[in-house]
Amino acid sequence: MADHPIFTESIRRIRALLGETGLGPLEQQVLERLVHSSGDPGLRPLLQFSEGACARGVEALRAGAVILTDTAMAAAAVRPMAGRTLGSEVRCLLDWAPAQSPPGSTRSAAAMQRAWPALTQAAAAADQPMPLVLVGSAPTALELLLDLLEVGAPAPSVVIGMPVGFVGVPESKRRLAGTDLAQIRLEGTRGGAGLVAAAANALLRAAQAAS
Repeated sequence: MADHPIFTESIRRIRALLGETGLGPLEQQVLERLVHSSGDPGLRPLLQFSEGACARGVEALRAGAVILTDTAMAAAAVRPMAGRTLGSEVRCLLDWAPAQSPPGSTRSAAAMQRAWPALTQAAAAADQPMPLVLVGSAPTALELLLDLLEVGAPAPSVVIGMPVGFVGVPESKRRLAGTDLAQIRLEGTRGGAGLVAAAANALLRAAQAAS
């Protein structure tokens, strides 16, 4: 898949701005895509990877893992790359959302409660890796996923945890950081659909290159 000259020049300039990062090749590709999508080289110190998370994500994608996003915007940003690379299935959490938020909860959390058992059972039946989970906007969905895992639900192949905002966001990221899940995480209040999609797209490109 040939890159557009503007993208190639953008990455060259991003590398010059970032300088030596000390990251491995896969992690560097994720960082570059995040900076390209946001225009913000200052994301570097906020971006955290658990050991081997990117390689695990690439391996899972190559083996047919589904990509689950928390918003339609993130799904729309990932689907074109998925189609151009591996043909990965991209699902949106809100396909399982109730029409109204349950008392004391959110539609996104309720959707995760329904979606995760369905998706993990389907993955097991198809002998596929567990889905990759992208959270860019809904910290309550991330919290609910972590609740499910604490009571024995299968773990995602990778969590890309980058919810944006102020209420519940730093707390959900700190909770994710305290787990042994394979994860790509953006600390603090920054994040969003575009950034989780950029990270996933970097993994898709890497997975295609490794095929």
